[in-house]
Amino acid sequence: MPIGRWAALRFALPVRPRPVLRAVHPTAASYIHMSQPPSAPPPAEVTLAGAEGPSKSAQKKAAKLAEKQAKAAAKNALKAEKGPAPATGGAKKEKVKKEVKEEPAWVDPTVPGEKKDLSAPMESGYHPLHVESSWYAWWEKKGFFTPTPPSDEAPWDPAKTFVIPLPPPNVTGVLHIGHALTISIQDALMRFYRMKGYRTAYVPGYDHAGISTQTVVEKRLAKQEGKSRYDYGREAFVEKVFQWKDEYQRRIGLQMRRLGASFDFSREAFTMDPTRSEAVTENFCRLFEDGILYRENRLVNWCVYLNTTLSNLEVVQKTLPGRTLMNVPGYPPNERIEFGVIVSFVYRVVDSDESIIVATTRPETILGDTAVAVHPDDERYKHLHGKKLQHPFLADRQIPIVTDSIVVDMSFGTGAVKITPAHDPNDYEVGKRHGLPFINILNDDGTLNENAGEFAGMKRFSARRAVVEALKARGLYVETKDNPMVVPVCERSGDVIEPVMKPQWWVNCKPLAEAAVAKVQSEDMIIEPPQSKREFFRWMENIQDWCVSRQLWWGHRCPAYFVDIDGETQDPAESRWWVVGRTLAQADGRAAKLAAGRPYTLKQDEDVLDTWFSSGLWPFSTLGWPKASDDMRYYYPTSMLETGWDILFFWVARMIMLGVYHTGQLPFKEVFCHAMVRDAHGRKMSKSLGNVIDPIDVIEGISLEGLQQRLREGNLDEKEIAKAAAGQKKDYPKGIPQCGTDALRFTLCAYTAAGRDINLDILRVEGYRKFCNKLWNATRFALLKLQDGFQPLTLDAQDAFAPQSLVEKWILHRLNVTARQLNSDMESRSFMSATTCIYNFWLYDLCDVYIEAIKPITDPSAEPAARASAQHTLYACLDAGLKMLHPFMPFVTEELWHRLPSRPGETSETIAHARFPTWNDTHDFGAQAAQFEDVFASVRAIRGLAADYGLTSQIQAYIEAPDAAVRAMLSSQQSVMHTLIKGCESVACVAQASDVPAGCVVASVSASIQAHLLVRGLVDIDQELSKLAKKLALNETQLQRTTALTQKPDWAKTPEDVRATTEQRLHDLEGEKAALMQAQANFEHLRSA
Repeated sequence: MPIGRWAALRFALPVRPRPVLRAVHPTAASYIHMSQPPSAPPPAEVTLAGAEGPSKSAQKKAAKLAEKQAKAAAKNALKAEKGPAPATGGAKKEKVKKEVKEEPAWVDPTVPGEKKDLSAPMESGYHPLHVESSWYAWWEKKGFFTPTPPSDEAPWDPAKTFVIPLPPPNVTGVLHIGHALTISIQDALMRFYRMKGYRTAYVPGYDHAGISTQTVVEKRLAKQEGKSRYDYGREAFVEKVFQWKDEYQRRIGLQMRRLGASFDFSREAFTMDPTRSEAVTENFCRLFEDGILYRENRLVNWCVYLNTTLSNLEVVQKTLPGRTLMNVPGYPPNERIEFGVIVSFVYRVVDSDESIIVATTRPETILGDTAVAVHPDDERYKHLHGKKLQHPFLADRQIPIVTDSIVVDMSFGTGAVKITPAHDPNDYEVGKRHGLPFINILNDDGTLNENAGEFAGMKRFSARRAVVEALKARGLYVETKDNPMVVPVCERSGDVIEPVMKPQWWVNCKPLAEAAVAKVQSEDMIIEPPQSKREFFRWMENIQDWCVSRQLWWGHRCPAYFVDIDGETQDPAESRWWVVGRTLAQADGRAAKLAAGRPYTLKQDEDVLDTWFSSGLWPFSTLGWPKASDDMRYYYPTSMLETGWDILFFWVARMIMLGVYHTGQLPFKEVFCHAMVRDAHGRKMSKSLGNVIDPIDVIEGISLEGLQQRLREGNLDEKEIAKAAAGQKKDYPKGIPQCGTDALRFTLCAYTAAGRDINLDILRVEGYRKFCNKLWNATRFALLKLQDGFQPLTLDAQDAFAPQSLVEKWILHRLNVTARQLNSDMESRSFMSATTCIYNFWLYDLCDVYIEAIKPITDPSAEPAARASAQHTLYACLDAGLKMLHPFMPFVTEELWHRLPSRPGETSETIAHARFPTWNDTHDFGAQAAQFEDVFASVRAIRGLAADYGLTSQIQAYIEAPDAAVRAMLSSQQSVMHTLIKGCESVACVAQASDVPAGCVVASVSASIQAHLLVRGLVDIDQELSKLAKKLALNETQLQRTTALTQKPDWAKTPEDVRATTEQRLHDLEGEKAALMQAQANFEHLRSA
């Protein structure tokens, strides 16, 4: 992704933390932690050439005056503090520091909620927080982002409707940079389609995030109050979580506004608000009534630390190469648990001297063994088929030897496998096939229960060690060996997952998946990138039943009731004793029918539902489902889902399945999966690494001290804080500079390519802040050229406008090409290409060429018709350029657009409602643009030669063009070339090389154009050769050192980011060497000529 010259300035200037330039505004709903202490001033910004400013002589005078004043102030301060003269050798006098006067805080004069007050002149430089103040409050008050209800004047057109429900962020904490990426991409699309005349709805919302939010609140209570949820009780604890949710929903809402997202906040939703809760209840009841949701005692993933079940998608499979000591939550840090080994031991055959050796990676599960399996074809064990084995610890338990060709591999180990049906997924299936007992040995808290005999009451991993010692004592232990293996770990707590038997609510996903896949295929639903679509189908084909029960307090309580009938023997694990109800009355009516006149008690299930059970309804629950609302009629199905690929199966698949099941339609027409955001080193964002970034910190800037204060305010323990603080100090030694929302959004979109992970260097956002400064200065300069009664054309007249000069036709053609490219990129979701396209237009076409070229033409003394034509072209480019940039940079474009002279007949109150530029046939100046490309290529060639020979003035250029027509065209553009070549004295167009004076150097522009630059008498050849020799010597030293680094034996083990930086450095040095040698050859040739 090209950053361009302005962004590249970051690498040339020291990165220093910027002072916080906060807009003091009575309504700016303050984001609680946005402030930070003032820091060192920023490096000077490079301003647009030609922008108004003091002359060089005035600057020199001011500098001299400042120097005199400083000396006088220092002298007076010394006199005031001077005491008796110190004795020789006395203490050294302290240096007197000049008092630095703090600038007063900028105050926004805008009345809260009103259109921004722009009566003051434009500031000399771009200050993001000044620019971004007030606009959002006005947008929101005016309802610019609320779609107009269909009417006779504005009928509903499904082809011109664009709807995105925001993937609801969890209320566990504030938004991070990954959320900012999602919002930046989605809002760019929303603003684009709104400007294209679509009826748009961008629906904001929040997810209650059951297990995550409960965990974070429990940690906070433990840290601040030393209490657990049990100290409060369920009702009081849930109230505590609601308080947390209210606070973080407020903070997230403020962040969304600060990010400039064009949400319709009148449609704001929360997964546990009344409308969404009604949808969840309806979902549960319908699935149950249709026989898709059922209750069964099955093996689940049990997290001891969180005391709840988890879905397979919430479990991380941790690969171990062999013996590994791991910390497990609930155990002291110094008590590390051994994993990655396999223990072999003996099972003795009952009434025989024979025995069978089996092995296990979890010795504690021996206490739940109910069989040993062998392969039916294994000759070693055929004589033992049907025999019994004596359990090593439980005298009353004898277990059978069963034959099973599915689970047993004769070539692995001894060919005999211990079977623990209640604690292993494979063994569970064996147990079902052979009708084995399912003996649970674990309590919910991870201790062993009464089925564990002498080990009852022990913690599971303490029992692991005790069991091995007991085997040794009984003479049954064989050996312990390293064993590469995978350990299932809870992704939230890090606890080791235990497979246990529990009665839970399950969704039979097979029929849902089949219907969803058929719908996706028949309607050829777009899922980008293509590999995500392939993964989607693969996952749906192998889908498992979904456990939706969670043993939590925070979440949607299951609308299921156990009917406890007097005198009836009932198993609560069986669905037949349960009823569901949309209301308690409905459930009670169904219970009465089930009890058939017998007395009964109705008991609601204590469990809550999996978070994804509610968020899976999000595309239609946000539009009012299950009610037949107008929003469901007009805005469902939604247009697209834009999200990270990492939750494709967590969330996207569930939404598709439930959407098709409940509505018969796909919930969205398109899925765009953006990549994961990683830090600059390619690491996953993690609080413990200290690399999780609050987007507000990038917008406002923050010191290193401020970043580390956040760590201390969070839930990390001291060890994690120390690790994270070290990571922050390494990555942000001077904090994060203030960059503003527009620069952040543009950066995130510029990084985005479907399916590719984003290694985001936050400090590179500063490069796009400088781009914003370029926009600001370009517009400020342009406004100086659009004075003296300039009146813009109407939009229709502008479209039909015929420019006079070649450079005008070129820039309007470039504008045309940019508009066409940008429309295509946005339609195809090519955000990287889109941002590059509009960036290049502003920086390289408009600022670097057109604005520079027309400076003489737009002076008041210029010919009136030529001046007016240049002004209208300039206005057209600024107006359209701001509109095309608006989806990515909403604040600065709104402000600059309102500072332009108002167009007659303009009906748009805001740039957000202005017409997005498209291809204009009237300005299809392809042939003329090609001619100007030759002109500018000639300019670039002369600039390059001047740079090669160190010339900054007295530049005399000769453009050789044998073709008369080409020469005539170039001759007509001599004044433009003269303007664009800094330090130019003259430009002449000649027919042949013999017309060029001796002492010139030449560069080829094209096959028919050569550029010549006079250098004889203007450069000291010997001096330049001496300089080049020194540079080459230094280059060679650096090249050798860098090459030596890459040739070290352990180079392959060097971190990837270090290798990439070093290899890029090597490439740069080689390029520099080639350029220096070419320059040396040029001077040698010139000396010998």
